Amino acid sequence: MTDPGDGGAMVLLAEDDDDVRETTRLLLLRRGFRVQEARDGVVALVLARAALPDIALVDVAMPRMDGIALARELAELAVPVVFLTARDLPTDIAGGLHAGADDYVTKPFDPDVLAARLTAVLRRTGARPARTERLGALVVEHDAKRVLRGATPITLSATEFRVLQALLANRGAVLSREQVVAIVWGSTWQDPRIVDTNVQRLRRKLGVDVVETVRGFGYRVAATGP
Repeated sequence: MTDPGDGGAMVLLAEDDDDVRETTRLLLLRRGFRVQEARDGVVALVLARAALPDIALVDVAMPRMDGIALARELAELAVPVVFLTARDLPTDIAGGLHAGADDYVTKPFDPDVLAARLTAVLRRTGARPARTERLGALVVEHDAKRVLRGATPITLSATEFRVLQALLANRGAVLSREQVVAIVWGSTWQDPRIVDTNVQRLRRKLGVDVVETVRGFGYRVAATGP
């Protein structure tokens, strides 16, 4: 888990209203969080299982899988949950907390208060077991933010590691450069060629076969490794 004090915690934002989701995403980015977005609970759960977020900010009323059901699934993954909803009756708040939410924020909300509540939950819930993933002959330690070849650590920059994590979170799928920019930098203003530069560095350090180029589309990491 990212230390909440470093300003880089990953928030899984599950919200079906496009305008609310975009506004909330920008507010979180401006306060130093990184953000993964989902339009419904099903997509949010897929994202969480692929790469555990530090915390989830979840709307209660969503299609396909509502926030209550999603919170129960995320509890199995030890992901703390903060509900973000317009339902502000005491019974709604009590129901959300009983469903496993770690906090409950009602709309409209103050951006600084929301950020403070997320940080407070992160500090309260503490770290979860270390997450590791095999990538061929390499071991990726997500929480330690390092890659090992055998017992030897391979030095990656913070950006290189985040690009690798973005690709690993979508193993087997092709990500365009623009998608990688959105995931890693949380914005669309970065020159997409910055992804090419970081992929080239990853190949030099980890091996030329680690990241595959799919011409005309983008990059991917194999769904399974040798």
